[in-house]
Amino acid sequence: MRNGGVGVGQLITFEGPDGAGKTSVLNGLMPRLNAHLSQPALLTREPGGTPIAEQIRELILDPANTAMDARTEALLYAASRRQHLVEVIEPALAAGRVVICDRFVDSSIAYQGAGRGIGEDAVRAINLFATAGRQPDLTLYLDVPSAVGLARIKAHQGERQYDRLDQEKEAFHLRVRQAYLDLAAASPTRIHTIDATQPLPQVIAECLSVLQQHLVSDWQS
Repeated sequence: MRNGGVGVGQLITFEGPDGAGKTSVLNGLMPRLNAHLSQPALLTREPGGTPIAEQIRELILDPANTAMDARTEALLYAASRRQHLVEVIEPALAAGRVVICDRFVDSSIAYQGAGRGIGEDAVRAINLFATAGRQPDLTLYLDVPSAVGLARIKAHQGERQYDRLDQEKEAFHLRVRQAYLDLAAASPTRIHTIDATQPLPQVIAECLSVLQQHLVSDWQS
């Protein structure tokens, strides 16, 4: 469903705990998705997506910033999201584009609200202010057990950025995943859960199938 007529495009978000493989899935998915759309989808990410938001990303994820307070972190994510929304997402939606965003508000609810323990309702409230109520039209949640995700991260340490979230213990990641599962259970029409423990080609194929059903009016054979 579109957001009350605001904008004419579609905002589709990808979510998942660390190690879910979102980057690999999106890299494999985007060429296949764009082959079926008359106008290429815009791929962007959070935190980041604009020069200002990318600067905030560096601040948030810098492993040296161990003194960062949990509420400061949540506010910085919301600030980055606001800038990203105003500069990139809303203009693209107004132009009728499909926007694929790697993480959005659900990430803040899961990571800061549940993972950091500062309260999901509080995080939801500051993001409601930041987004002026903008919600994804569709969310694909790539699910992996925390132990599997952490094992993947460890196995690929030399191939990815090591950030502040990677320093967290398993209990933190367990809380994050449970929050995601709760969000998916509460919004089954918006959030589609994909088993990301499957082989990568199968995960990509399932994501493409969900997108085809959602974008039926824009889909070209």
